[in-house]
Amino acid sequence: MRFRLDVAAAGALLVLASAPPVAAQEAKRDSLFKRLLDFPSLLKGGAVQARWMADSSTFWYMDSTPHRAVVLAVDSKGNTVTPLLDVSRVRQALRAAIGHEPPYEGLPFNTMSFAGGERSVRFNLEGRDWILDRDTYTVKPAPAVSAPERARVEPQLVRRGFPTTNPDQYEVASPDGRWFAGEKDGNIVVRSSADGRIEQLTTDAVSDYGWSVSAARWSPNGQYLAALKSDTRRLHKVPLLHWLKPREEVEWVPFTKAGGPMPLVEPAVIDVLSKRVIPVRVHDTVDPETGEGGDEGYMAPIGWLPDASEAFFYRMSRDMRRLEVLGVSPVTGKTRVVLTDTQPTFIKGIASNPGWRDLFTLLDDGKRFLFISERDGWDHIYLYSLDGTLIRRLTQGTWPVLEIVAVDTKGGWVYFTGHAESRLYDTHLYRVGLDGRGFQRLTEGTGTHSAQFSPNRAFFLDTHSNVDRPPTVELRSADGKLIRVVSKGNIDSLVALGWQKPEEFIVKAADGSTDLYGVLFKPFDFDPTRKYPVIEYIYGGPQTVNAPHAFTQSWVREQAFAQLGFITLVLDARGTPERGKVFQDVVYRNFGRNEIPDHAGAIKQLGAARPYMDQSRVGIYGGSWGGYMTIRALVLAPETYSAGVATYPVAEMYDHAASAIEGYMDLVERNRAGYDYGSSLRLFNNLKGNLMIMHGTSDVNATFSASMKIVDALTRANRQYELRIFPEVNHGLVPIYDYWIETTRQFFVRHLKP
Repeated sequence: MRFRLDVAAAGALLVLASAPPVAAQEAKRDSLFKRLLDFPSLLKGGAVQARWMADSSTFWYMDSTPHRAVVLAVDSKGNTVTPLLDVSRVRQALRAAIGHEPPYEGLPFNTMSFAGGERSVRFNLEGRDWILDRDTYTVKPAPAVSAPERARVEPQLVRRGFPTTNPDQYEVASPDGRWFAGEKDGNIVVRSSADGRIEQLTTDAVSDYGWSVSAARWSPNGQYLAALKSDTRRLHKVPLLHWLKPREEVEWVPFTKAGGPMPLVEPAVIDVLSKRVIPVRVHDTVDPETGEGGDEGYMAPIGWLPDASEAFFYRMSRDMRRLEVLGVSPVTGKTRVVLTDTQPTFIKGIASNPGWRDLFTLLDDGKRFLFISERDGWDHIYLYSLDGTLIRRLTQGTWPVLEIVAVDTKGGWVYFTGHAESRLYDTHLYRVGLDGRGFQRLTEGTGTHSAQFSPNRAFFLDTHSNVDRPPTVELRSADGKLIRVVSKGNIDSLVALGWQKPEEFIVKAADGSTDLYGVLFKPFDFDPTRKYPVIEYIYGGPQTVNAPHAFTQSWVREQAFAQLGFITLVLDARGTPERGKVFQDVVYRNFGRNEIPDHAGAIKQLGAARPYMDQSRVGIYGGSWGGYMTIRALVLAPETYSAGVATYPVAEMYDHAASAIEGYMDLVERNRAGYDYGSSLRLFNNLKGNLMIMHGTSDVNATFSASMKIVDALTRANRQYELRIFPEVNHGLVPIYDYWIETTRQFFVRHLKP
């Protein structure tokens, strides 16, 4: 009998076999750390992207297990699953077309689309597009399309996302596909999809005073474009120094820090055919006594009536206490206030997700709209007529609506997600009638549910999971009745690594009475009789929850760090959303005051109940607001936290973008004491632990100057620190993520010694 030796594998085994026990254990931990970061390879199934067919009851999806891709069609009415394509016949046809055996064992492609009807399929193989006839199973090369022709019918890039965490901006296609709206030299242009000609719609842009299509909305008939012109000439400008060019260059970027001047926004409706720009007469709606509705604030177009007779815009006051829905005539620009929503503290912040732009939903009857308001302390749905008259409230209770997912106007139902559960953060799909009756939960199983509806709203796919349960995809009818399980996640590869299920926990806030929820992760070889150092991941910003409640990649990093021999955890403290206004309003005018007492108190409670958590070795890390909170933890609770990694941090709120903080802290001139209290620059004498700062020099969210102020304050306090600087990197550190996570790993291993 002969054996084939894998030299590389044999070498690795020899190293492990000959290594001292501690070194072998460390090598295994490092290997598991890297394997966990490659999470997609450890989860099979449990994800379906439905492509609904013309009958609105059948959908197809690709089931792409390694080397065995198939396309399945699911008939929701008949409750059947059949192959959309016969794999053997496809491969036979391809063999004849390309002259050799196609790769893999299943379909040799993992994306496809219908071409000219549902009987033909288009896909790419070996760099060429092919057309498959589903009736005859013949394959032909797709008609050649030149690069200019392809560019003519597809949205083109307008500009790269800035900061890099924002998506790239592409041209905005009109509903009829005739035009693509874009920008040139600060003006709006449209490009014809028929012949590629470009028509310039505006001509008045100058430097720092121009138009943008980033929020533009086409009218349904493609005649009008609702857009914004922004004047940033009076703004403070942040210098971005481009260090890596042959000669250093400085780029100046307009930026509104807390308390600084804001852009002046001029909304307008543009008639594409006549090229007439109709200014939105926002001053028609300014309150002459209070000045509400003045120049400073936020605006965004949000939609149109089906007949294009009226456009709708949001207007949010700078302090985010007042939100208006404005109706605008596209012919005259005349403006009316359709609805006004106010709060004594703040309405959903600009950065919330779902945020202020998701509160308004126009019904397709063109006569009514839905609005989500937190006016009674909880986000709920209200039905209005277009004249602003409240017809009725649709939902109520001491729980929040999260997001409207779909509306069936003909059937009379609104479908939405929310937390109407005893497990406070479980997200389910619900529905309620437009008549306010028939409230019903449609999904089952703990954790987080998300829905994909059929075009006729008769069926939906429910993808659900928990932190310790992989995702399942179920097909249900609109009333929630289970039709079939479509896909179940398989985590055998994860379990084989010794995976320990995450543990959900509840602790008390620093007020001694409020419950706080979080998730804790353990290493593969967890032994409750041992002592483990602790790492907490923190964000702490008031616009989002952070602890995971689904089996997703969101907790992969914490699970990976645990494999190094740590206990890791994530917690949502007071001041975060999705638990009502009272819970979140703890942050109002007091950001930076209550968060760390909540988090440090949680560490102590967890450690008291779990002796395996070594409270003398606790680290913390986070980015953006998480960087702020990391520094805050080290200087406010040095007896708890002994090591921290702060990525693109700020240390005082004056350095942050106005849109990210002013709504929560109130305007600077009204709460200077609160802003001053939230500064950590004056507290570095309290620093006892080890601190690493990482920042990109091209950050225009948490500007690079914020870290330079931190460095200066640390130096003046005679405190040691570590610093990593990334030239040309913006907020998010996307280009150097691998370096960032390895540096963070080494830092915690070095200082917390697992």
